[in-house]
Amino acid sequence: MIELVGFDGDDTLWHSEGYYQGAHAEFERIVGHYVDLENLRLHDRLLETERRNIKLFGYGAKGMTLSMLEAAIDVTESRISAADLHRIIAIGKDVLAHPVDLLPGIREAVEAVASRYRVVLITKGDLFHQEQKVASCGLAGLFQRIEIVSEKDEPAYRRVLGECAVPMERFAMIGNSLRSDIAPVVTLGGWGVYMPYHITWAHEADTDFADSSPRVVRIDGATGIPGALAELDRRAVA
Repeated sequence: MIELVGFDGDDTLWHSEGYYQGAHAEFERIVGHYVDLENLRLHDRLLETERRNIKLFGYGAKGMTLSMLEAAIDVTESRISAADLHRIIAIGKDVLAHPVDLLPGIREAVEAVASRYRVVLITKGDLFHQEQKVASCGLAGLFQRIEIVSEKDEPAYRRVLGECAVPMERFAMIGNSLRSDIAPVVTLGGWGVYMPYHITWAHEADTDFADSSPRVVRIDGATGIPGALAELDRRAVA
């Protein structure tokens, strides 16, 4: 049976991607004063810059801000003003300062899961920003362990499960990203509860993994989490 349950943070416990989408839209409005956005495919070029910089800057608002500055200078051929570069920095600061707003029903779901299983929080991104969100969410006390990682891949999950002394086949991960939350865990022999958010960063959507795996249950919202884990328990026993 499942012994340990992991929860993702961004867009699983609390809202996140909407703030980044808003930052991207404001970035495009600023750069649009200098260039033709459609001809430059600015959205795609910013995404390419962010992907290229992940290994240097990591995930999160700070890396996004640095990538927006780089993209703005590149696409305007250095014509963008210092004032507008300062506005882009302010956009990043606004994302870092956004309130922590829990998804509907998630508090009750985590409490229900924590009453039956050991629970851990496994989230990725900028350390300071993630620590602030964890401290502000009001759920930290429910988790036996909190992990903030630079990447959610197979080595990261192996390490966490090894330190928790739990075999992978007794672990289930709950999250909104097939790429980061579900695919690595299932590949290693674990289980997944896929709870898609209404918007997803294109980088996280870049995966061939399908949620039709028998080791995955897809749900529409937090109220479905306890039932999904019960179903995975039945499958694990079988």
